Amino acid sequence: MSFDGFGEYAVDFFDGLVVDNSKAYWDANKATYDTDVRAPMTALLGELEKEFGGEFGSPKVFRPHRDVRFAKDKRPYKDHCGGVIESGRGSGAYYVEVGPDGLRVGGGCFHMESDQLARFRAAVAEEIHGDPLRDILAELERAGWKILGDRLKTAPRGYAKDHPRLDLLQYRSVYAARVWPPDDTLHERGCLTRVRTAWRQLRAFNEWASDHVGLTDRGR
Repeated sequence: MSFDGFGEYAVDFFDGLVVDNSKAYWDANKATYDTDVRAPMTALLGELEKEFGGEFGSPKVFRPHRDVRFAKDKRPYKDHCGGVIESGRGSGAYYVEVGPDGLRVGGGCFHMESDQLARFRAAVAEEIHGDPLRDILAELERAGWKILGDRLKTAPRGYAKDHPRLDLLQYRSVYAARVWPPDDTLHERGCLTRVRTAWRQLRAFNEWASDHVGLTDRGR
């Protein structure tokens, strides 16, 4: 199946879900989700898999249901549809999402387990690996990306407060994200070009994460 854009009612579906996040709304509009959201997302990832998959991972469309077992927010459905190509969480990812805000793409270390975080900081602490990461993130920012993540307010244990890359060492997760508000391109094949171009810009970041963070040795 080729990707020709997300369906005409993809954003409308999520606008409605934000207002009425109920099983009744979901059941009444599931056909729109299937045809205008999930099927195009599957096709989009399928077309991108050849370039970005392989050893890096297989494409996956995230399920629409939220895990509410331990959450204060008991809304049953996610207000977006996300897809990803990754070998494992934390070691780099090519992410894409459609929702009420339009198209979102991202990549990097969305979550790191303790062993991954230790390797991340060990690499950042060394000039030979840390400076290239700084350069990669700076280049992404110049290209219009936002660098986000969870950060400590102080130096992590074992690292000096005056370390030259303290700002990077403070990250517990770090990723790049970019958003395009809803527009005509979202519903056209040009959306594929938009995502492919963005993911190519993320390649150096993800390769750094794969080389220096890698897969977790711990079970989730």
